[in-house]
Amino acid sequence: MSLLRLEQVSKHYGGLVANEDISFAVEAGEIVGLIGPNGAGKTTLFNCIAGYTAPSSGAIWLGEKALAGLPPERCAALGVARTFQIARTFTSMTALENVMVAALLKTHRLALARQRARHWLDFTGLAHLGDTPAASLTTSEQRRLAVARALALEPLLLLLDEVMAGLNPTEVQRAAEVVQKIRDAGIACLVVEHVLEGIMPIANRIVVLDYGRKLAEGSPEAIANDPQVIAAYLGA
Repeated sequence: MSLLRLEQVSKHYGGLVANEDISFAVEAGEIVGLIGPNGAGKTTLFNCIAGYTAPSSGAIWLGEKALAGLPPERCAALGVARTFQIARTFTSMTALENVMVAALLKTHRLALARQRARHWLDFTGLAHLGDTPAASLTTSEQRRLAVARALALEPLLLLLDEVMAGLNPTEVQRAAEVVQKIRDAGIACLVVEHVLEGIMPIANRIVVLDYGRKLAEGSPEAIANDPQVIAAYLGA
Protein backbone atom coordinates (compact mmCIF):
# COMPACT_ATOMS: atom_id res chain seq x y z
CA MET A 1 0.00 0.00 0.00
CA SER A 2 1.30 3.48 -0.89
CA LEU A 3 2.02 5.86 1.97
CA LEU A 4 -0.02 8.69 0.39
CA ARG A 5 -2.77 8.22 -2.17
CA LEU A 6 -4.79 10.91 -3.89
CA GLU A 7 -7.87 9.66 -5.72
CA GLN A 8 -9.60 12.12 -8.07
CA VAL A 9 -9.09 15.06 -5.73
CA SER A 10 -10.84 18.27 -6.76
CA LYS A 11 -11.05 21.68 -5.11
CA HIS A 12 -13.46 24.32 -6.41
CA TYR A 13 -14.02 27.84 -5.12
CA GLY A 14 -17.39 28.67 -6.61
CA GLY A 15 -16.77 28.67 -10.34
CA LEU A 16 -12.98 28.66 -9.93
CA VAL A 17 -11.38 25.26 -10.41
CA ALA A 18 -8.16 25.09 -8.37
CA ASN A 19 -7.72 21.29 -8.62
CA GLU A 20 -9.62 18.82 -10.79
CA ASP A 21 -9.54 15.01 -10.58
CA ILE A 22 -5.93 14.71 -9.42
CA SER A 23 -4.68 11.20 -8.66
CA PHE A 24 -1.18 10.02 -7.76
CA ALA A 25 0.67 8.27 -4.94
CA VAL A 26 3.80 8.75 -2.84
CA GLU A 27 5.61 5.67 -1.61
CA ALA A 28 7.42 5.36 1.71
CA GLY A 29 11.02 6.58 1.46
CA GLU A 30 10.42 8.45 -1.80
CA ILE A 31 10.90 12.04 -2.99
CA VAL A 32 8.16 13.17 -5.36
CA GLY A 33 8.41 16.59 -6.96
CA LEU A 34 5.20 18.54 -7.62
CA ILE A 35 5.88 21.15 -10.28
CA GLY A 36 3.95 23.39 -12.62
CA PRO A 37 3.58 27.03 -13.69
CA ASN A 38 2.36 29.69 -11.27
CA GLY A 39 -1.33 29.20 -10.53
CA ALA A 40 -1.28 25.51 -11.43
CA GLY A 41 -2.88 24.52 -8.10
CA LYS A 42 0.15 23.08 -6.29
CA THR A 43 -0.25 24.89 -2.97
CA THR A 44 -4.02 24.31 -2.98
CA LEU A 45 -3.35 20.60 -3.28
CA PHE A 46 -0.88 20.81 -0.38
CA ASN A 47 -3.55 22.54 1.68
CA CYS A 48 -5.99 19.72 0.97
CA ILE A 49 -3.46 17.05 1.99
CA ALA A 50 -2.41 18.85 5.19
CA GLY A 51 -5.95 19.72 6.30
CA TYR A 52 -5.87 23.47 5.76
CA THR A 53 -8.79 23.14 3.39
CA ALA A 54 -11.14 20.26 2.57
CA PRO A 55 -11.28 19.00 -1.02
CA SER A 56 -14.57 19.47 -2.84
CA SER A 57 -14.48 15.82 -3.86
CA GLY A 58 -12.15 12.86 -4.00
CA ALA A 59 -10.22 10.90 -1.38
CA ILE A 60 -6.84 11.37 0.30
CA TRP A 61 -5.30 8.45 2.20
CA LEU A 62 -2.27 8.18 4.44
CA GLY A 63 -1.87 4.45 4.58
CA GLU A 64 -5.30 3.27 5.74
CA LYS A 65 -6.26 6.62 7.29
CA ALA A 66 -8.58 8.98 5.39
CA LEU A 67 -7.28 12.57 5.54
CA ALA A 68 -9.81 14.50 3.47
CA GLY A 69 -11.72 16.94 5.65
CA LEU A 70 -9.61 16.43 8.79
CA PRO A 71 -8.24 19.57 10.49
CA PRO A 72 -4.48 20.28 10.32
CA GLU A 73 -3.79 19.10 13.87
CA ARG A 74 -5.34 15.69 13.14
CA CYS A 75 -3.38 15.35 9.90
CA ALA A 76 -0.21 16.25 11.80
CA ALA A 77 -1.00 13.72 14.53
CA LEU A 78 -1.45 11.02 11.87
CA GLY A 79 1.97 11.80 10.37
CA VAL A 80 1.74 14.70 7.91
CA ALA A 81 3.97 17.74 8.46
CA ARG A 82 4.51 20.70 6.15
CA THR A 83 6.39 23.91 5.52
CA PHE A 84 5.08 27.03 3.78
CA GLN A 85 6.20 29.13 0.80
CA ILE A 86 7.14 31.92 3.20
CA ALA A 87 9.00 30.51 6.20
CA ARG A 88 6.81 30.97 9.27
CA THR A 89 8.95 31.17 12.38
CA PHE A 90 8.39 32.53 15.86
CA THR A 91 10.67 35.52 15.38
CA SER A 92 10.87 36.45 19.08
CA MET A 93 12.14 32.96 19.95
CA THR A 94 15.49 31.31 19.34
CA ALA A 95 15.98 28.66 16.68
CA LEU A 96 16.09 25.98 19.39
CA GLU A 97 12.87 27.24 20.98
CA ASN A 98 11.14 27.22 17.58
CA VAL A 99 11.87 23.53 17.12
CA MET A 100 11.03 22.73 20.74
CA VAL A 101 7.50 24.05 20.17
CA ALA A 102 6.92 21.21 17.71
CA ALA A 103 8.82 18.65 19.77
CA LEU A 104 6.60 19.39 22.78
CA LEU A 105 3.61 18.21 20.76
CA LYS A 106 5.17 14.73 20.82
CA THR A 107 6.42 14.71 24.43
CA HIS A 108 5.63 16.65 27.59
CA ARG A 109 9.15 16.20 28.93
CA LEU A 110 11.02 19.48 28.47
CA ALA A 111 14.48 17.91 28.54
CA LEU A 112 13.51 15.36 25.89
CA ALA A 113 11.93 18.04 23.70
CA ARG A 114 15.15 20.07 23.94
CA GLN A 115 17.23 16.99 23.05
CA ARG A 116 15.07 16.22 20.01
CA ALA A 117 15.12 19.86 18.91
CA ARG A 118 18.92 19.90 19.04
CA HIS A 119 18.98 16.71 16.97
CA TRP A 120 16.86 18.22 14.20
CA LEU A 121 18.82 21.48 14.23
CA ASP A 122 21.99 19.45 13.75
CA PHE A 123 20.26 17.36 11.05
CA THR A 124 19.46 20.51 9.05
CA GLY A 125 22.85 22.15 9.58
CA LEU A 126 21.70 24.70 12.15
CA ALA A 127 23.25 23.31 15.34
CA HIS A 128 25.52 26.35 15.71
CA LEU A 129 22.52 28.71 15.57
CA GLY A 130 20.39 27.18 18.31
CA ASP A 131 20.62 30.24 20.57
CA THR A 132 20.16 32.73 17.72
CA PRO A 133 16.82 34.60 17.49
CA ALA A 134 14.86 33.35 14.47
CA ALA A 135 14.47 36.95 13.29
CA SER A 136 18.25 37.17 12.83
CA LEU A 137 18.53 34.16 10.52
CA THR A 138 19.04 34.47 6.77
CA THR A 139 16.30 33.40 4.35
CA SER A 140 18.08 30.10 3.74
CA GLU A 141 18.48 29.49 7.48
CA GLN A 142 14.85 30.33 8.19
CA ARG A 143 13.72 27.85 5.55
CA ARG A 144 15.88 25.13 7.11
CA LEU A 145 14.55 26.08 10.55
CA ALA A 146 10.99 25.56 9.27
CA VAL A 147 12.06 22.14 8.01
CA ALA A 148 13.65 21.27 11.37
CA ARG A 149 10.48 22.27 13.19
CA ALA A 150 8.34 20.15 10.85
CA LEU A 151 10.67 17.18 11.38
CA ALA A 152 10.28 17.53 15.15
CA LEU A 153 6.67 16.39 14.62
CA GLU A 154 8.19 13.00 13.64
CA PRO A 155 6.18 12.75 10.40
CA LEU A 156 5.77 9.88 8.01
CA LEU A 157 5.27 12.37 5.17
CA LEU A 158 6.81 15.82 4.85
CA LEU A 159 5.26 18.39 2.50
CA LEU A 160 7.88 20.94 1.46
CA ASP A 161 6.53 24.09 -0.21
CA GLU A 162 9.25 25.85 -2.23
CA VAL A 163 12.09 25.40 0.26
CA MET A 164 14.58 26.40 -2.47
CA ALA A 165 12.85 29.61 -3.61
CA GLY A 166 14.98 32.74 -3.48
CA LEU A 167 18.20 30.88 -2.68
CA ASN A 168 21.54 31.16 -4.46
CA PRO A 169 23.00 28.07 -6.20
CA THR A 170 25.07 27.06 -3.16
CA GLU A 171 22.05 27.33 -0.88
CA VAL A 172 19.91 25.38 -3.36
CA GLN A 173 22.47 22.56 -3.30
CA ARG A 174 22.48 22.57 0.50
CA ALA A 175 18.67 22.47 0.60
CA ALA A 176 18.61 19.58 -1.86
CA GLU A 177 21.08 17.67 0.31
CA VAL A 178 18.83 18.16 3.35
CA VAL A 179 15.82 16.79 1.41
CA GLN A 180 17.88 13.74 0.44
CA LYS A 181 18.87 13.23 4.10
CA ILE A 182 15.20 13.36 5.07
CA ARG A 183 14.36 10.68 2.49
CA ASP A 184 17.32 8.58 3.65
CA ALA A 185 15.97 8.84 7.22
CA GLY A 186 12.83 7.06 6.01
CA ILE A 187 10.54 10.08 5.71
CA ALA A 188 8.74 10.46 2.39
CA CYS A 189 8.83 13.93 0.83
CA LEU A 190 6.34 15.61 -1.49
CA VAL A 191 8.07 18.76 -2.73
CA VAL A 192 6.45 21.73 -4.47
CA GLU A 193 9.26 23.48 -6.28
CA HIS A 194 9.93 26.03 -9.02
CA VAL A 195 13.71 25.64 -8.82
CA LEU A 196 13.91 22.69 -11.20
CA GLU A 197 17.70 22.40 -10.98
CA GLY A 198 17.19 21.67 -7.29
CA ILE A 199 14.41 19.10 -7.43
CA MET A 200 15.09 17.27 -10.71
CA PRO A 201 18.38 15.59 -9.63
CA ILE A 202 16.97 14.25 -6.32
CA ALA A 203 13.35 13.29 -7.09
CA ASN A 204 12.33 9.70 -7.69
CA ARG A 205 9.30 10.89 -9.66
CA ILE A 206 7.80 14.18 -10.84
CA VAL A 207 4.10 15.10 -11.01
CA VAL A 208 3.24 18.10 -13.19
CA LEU A 209 0.13 20.24 -12.69
CA ASP A 210 -1.22 22.77 -15.16
CA TYR A 211 -4.47 24.71 -14.81
CA GLY A 212 -5.38 22.58 -11.80
CA ARG A 213 -5.08 19.25 -13.59
CA LYS A 214 -2.38 16.59 -13.66
CA LEU A 215 -0.54 17.11 -16.92
CA ALA A 216 2.13 14.43 -16.60
CA GLU A 217 3.83 12.03 -14.20
CA GLY A 218 7.10 10.16 -14.59
CA SER A 219 10.82 10.08 -14.00
CA PRO A 220 12.67 13.43 -13.98
CA GLU A 221 14.26 12.50 -17.31
CA ALA A 222 10.92 11.70 -18.95
CA ILE A 223 9.32 14.87 -17.60
CA ALA A 224 12.19 17.09 -18.75
CA ASN A 225 11.67 15.83 -22.31
CA ASP A 226 7.86 15.79 -22.33
CA PRO A 227 6.56 18.15 -25.07
CA GLN A 228 3.41 18.96 -23.05
CA VAL A 229 5.48 19.95 -20.02
CA ILE A 230 7.83 22.07 -22.13
CA ALA A 231 4.84 23.84 -23.68
CA ALA A 232 3.27 24.47 -20.27
CA TYR A 233 6.41 26.14 -18.98
CA LEU A 234 7.63 27.90 -22.12
CA GLY A 235 4.50 28.30 -24.22
CA ALA A 236 3.63 26.41 -27.39
